[in-house]
Amino acid sequence: MGDVLSQNEIDSLLAALSAGELDVEEIKEKDEKQVKNYDFARPSKFSKEHLRTLEIIFEHYGRLLSTNLPVYLRKNVQVEVVNSEAVTYSEFSNALSNPVLLAIVNFAPLQGNIIIETATNLGYAIVDRMLGGRGDPLDKVREFSEIELLIIERIMIVCVNLLREPWQNVADILPRLERIETNSQYAQIISPSEMIGIVTIHLKIGDVEGLMNICLPYMTLEDVIDKLNTKYWYTNMTARDDTDYARAIESLIQRVQIPVKAVLGCSMISVSDFATLQLGDIIQLDRRVDDELDIYVGNIRKFTALPGSTGEDYAVRVTSVIREEQE
Repeated sequence: MGDVLSQNEIDSLLAALSAGELDVEEIKEKDEKQVKNYDFARPSKFSKEHLRTLEIIFEHYGRLLSTNLPVYLRKNVQVEVVNSEAVTYSEFSNALSNPVLLAIVNFAPLQGNIIIETATNLGYAIVDRMLGGRGDPLDKVREFSEIELLIIERIMIVCVNLLREPWQNVADILPRLERIETNSQYAQIISPSEMIGIVTIHLKIGDVEGLMNICLPYMTLEDVIDKLNTKYWYTNMTARDDTDYARAIESLIQRVQIPVKAVLGCSMISVSDFATLQLGDIIQLDRRVDDELDIYVGNIRKFTALPGSTGEDYAVRVTSVIREEQE
C-alpha cells in the first residue's frame, strides 16, 4: 500500500497546483514506465554477442575453405562472411527454392543437426570442375543427377570436416555429413517456429559467385550458448602459439623427400658422336679429377663436395655450403 499523506501535505500539494508550481501531466509522464515490445513468435534467443562470435568462428572457417578447396577444384576460391542473423526456421525454409543443395550435418556431440545450404550455381560449377571442365555453371537450372550429387557429396564432406577446427574453442565437435537434400520439404530438422542463427558466406570459385548459408538451430547450440561470447572464445583459445606452429611446420618439412644430385661435369659433343657412343668410350668433362663437384637440391646449387665411396656405393663428402648471397 502506498504512503498515506497527512492533511498538511495534501494542503501543500493543492496550493502548489493552484500556484502553477506543479504540472499534473509532467507527474503522469514520470509515473509511466517505459515498455519494450516483445514478439513471442520470435523470442530473442540469440544475442548480438552470440551472432558476432558465430561470425568470428566462420571467418576462421572461411580461411580454411579458401586454402583447402583449391586442392580439389584446382581453382582460386575466395570466401567472405557477409552477415549473421536470427530468424525462425520457417522463414529460412520458405526462402528456399527447388532444386536446392542442403547438406544435413550431424553436429555430435551436440544435439540435433545443422544445415549448410549452397547456391545451385556453385554446385554445377563444382561438378563441371571435378569432371575436368572450366567450372562454368549451367545456363538453365535443372535437377541434379545421382552422379552429380555423389561428386558434390565428396566436396561437402571436405567442407564438413573443416568445421572441427574453428569450433575447438567452443566445443570439441565431430561433424558428419548425413545426407544431401535437393528438396527443402525433406529437410525439416526442427519445428518451423524454432529460432535459428544463420551465417551467410559469400563464395567465389573462379568466376562463379554464390552464397553459402549455415543454419544453426538454437536447440543444437543450447548446451554451449554461454560459450558463444568473444571473451570466452579468446580466453579459451587453444594454447598454440607461433612457436608451436613453427615446430609443426618444421617437423612436416623434415619428412619431405627432395631430389639431390651431384654433377660430375659437363661436355659438348655432336649428335653424330652421341649416336655412335659405345661401352668403354670416354667423354672429356670440363672438370679435373681433384675439382669439387656441384651438389644440387632440386634445381638449386646448394653444396660443393668431393667424390668418393662408402662400401660398394658411390658417395660425396660435402666441403662447403653455398649461401644465397654467394650465388
